Amino acid sequence: MSPADAAGPADVVVALDVGGTGMKCALVRPDGSTVHTERHPTDAGRGPDAVVETILDVAEGLAGKARADGLDPVALGIAVPGVVDEAAGVAVWSANVGFRDVPLRDLAAARLGLPTALGHDVRVGGLAEARLGAGRGTGHVLFVAIGTGIAAAHVVDGVAATGAHGAAGEIGHILVRPGGPRCGCGRDGCLEAVASASAIARRYAEATGAGPTGTPASAADVADRAAAGEPAAAGVWAEAVEALADGLATGQSLYDVESIVVGGGLAQAGPRLFDPLRAALHERMTFHRRPRLVAAALGDEAGCLGAALLALDAR
Repeated sequence: MSPADAAGPADVVVALDVGGTGMKCALVRPDGSTVHTERHPTDAGRGPDAVVETILDVAEGLAGKARADGLDPVALGIAVPGVVDEAAGVAVWSANVGFRDVPLRDLAAARLGLPTALGHDVRVGGLAEARLGAGRGTGHVLFVAIGTGIAAAHVVDGVAATGAHGAAGEIGHILVRPGGPRCGCGRDGCLEAVASASAIARRYAEATGAGPTGTPASAADVADRAAAGEPAAAGVWAEAVEALADGLATGQSLYDVESIVVGGGLAQAGPRLFDPLRAALHERMTFHRRPRLVAAALGDEAGCLGAALLALDAR
């Protein structure tokens, strides 16, 4: 029996998707429909203890709102970035939020008195896309989020792999260009250093000699300029697409998935990304089956929906 089948008519899950700048929050029914949404600033600069307190306060407020509206909060799901030990409920490390070995699941469960699950933001996003979004109906899904960085979630039959140390899915750190641009992890040539949205913007600025004055071009600007035929933009964009194809081909070699679902800010480029990326990926397939390459369907709701699913699964 699925969590939705076992749910009462008033049951909702309190769900939080915590980022370095803000947190998206929702009350989610077990069938994946959203009853209420809120957004709150994370303000990570205040330090990890203050961020934890904000998370607990917001979660408690959402549970209170649910009860005031005649709903029954039955679980709490929290998604955070970084390295997450989901089995222990610990936010092991997160540069964006400043977490170091924070037992967030137990802290939240003690405050709210609800069964609580803690998950990695990309893994829960992948869980939602696989079960409710663009990967629905396929048993093997690789969800790839391309934004400031690049990370992935491998979802098999509705369950996202966490890895032995909570660090599964770091596809952004596949080496695709030996001796290439320096990655934030300290190695040269990682996929993330060539093809993330931030890398595309940085590499375009380097290619055009853009100075510190004025508004720097974003990855979306680079995509627009490449489509308009600007040589520098076209070169940077083509390099990013080729690197992404190399990374996804490696992912397909490892995981043999039916669908690759691409989300994050770069996916907003639409056909300008997906048409050349699909062609480049298919060129790299030899004996492997070609995966279906599609854009994510849930947008920025995926984190909350996935956190809710994770919490329901853990009850």
